[in-house]
Amino acid sequence: MSELIVTRHDRVLQLTLNRPAARNALNNALLAQLAEQLEAAASDREISVCVIYGSERCFAAGADLNEMAEKDLPATLNDIRPQLWARINAFNKPLIAAVNGFALGAGCELTLLCDVVIAGDNARFGLPEITLGIMPGAGGTQRLIRSVGKSLASKMVLTGESLSAQQALNAGLVSDVFPAALTLEYALKQAALMARHSPLALQAAKQALRQSQEVSLQAGLAQERQLFTLLSATEDRREGIDAFLQKRTPDFKGR
Repeated sequence: MSELIVTRHDRVLQLTLNRPAARNALNNALLAQLAEQLEAAASDREISVCVIYGSERCFAAGADLNEMAEKDLPATLNDIRPQLWARINAFNKPLIAAVNGFALGAGCELTLLCDVVIAGDNARFGLPEITLGIMPGAGGTQRLIRSVGKSLASKMVLTGESLSAQQALNAGLVSDVFPAALTLEYALKQAALMARHSPLALQAAKQALRQSQEVSLQAGLAQERQLFTLLSATEDRREGIDAFLQKRTPDFKGR
């Protein structure tokens, strides 16, 4: 049985984590498959958006502790996980997490590097590593604080306590909350809505949004303007404006 199920929905790629017996724990093999599929999707002109999903009961309950327990200091220093996470984070198209049930530890860190997080009403988000004598190591401390602020992020990391879906919505960690049975459906609808737009504009907008959390305001504004200017040279920009003026649906080509 494949640990990652790949499904195409027109211009949307759905990647379903499929380790139910391990509550979709993110071992190195599964992370490598995610990285490979996202890299392939990044260069596929027919894919505009990707959705990562678990199941109605669980997104991903963390890293694989059996795999982690086998690593001493030298093995941890030489672990390929940082490179795998970097490859996933490098995906240049919109990435949506559709989350039901537990998104803990590495599972929460996976949602944090997604652009949009849509949660089922049974979802829980947390970084419980502190309870194991360790701490987040795949971006949790850095991305969570940028999403929910210093006080709440510190509380979550230092106590190991998790947030309910509604608390995550109130904190700005997720964009929407739906009944668990509808989470994937709504995520795919949002992905399809994004996929209607110019692929070039989607990638540029994502790049600008990412930069906003990594550079100063002035540097971010300069980058935004540069990307805006570059889009003015595209056929998609002309098509979008023409379609609006002619009151028709645009036909974007990614050029």
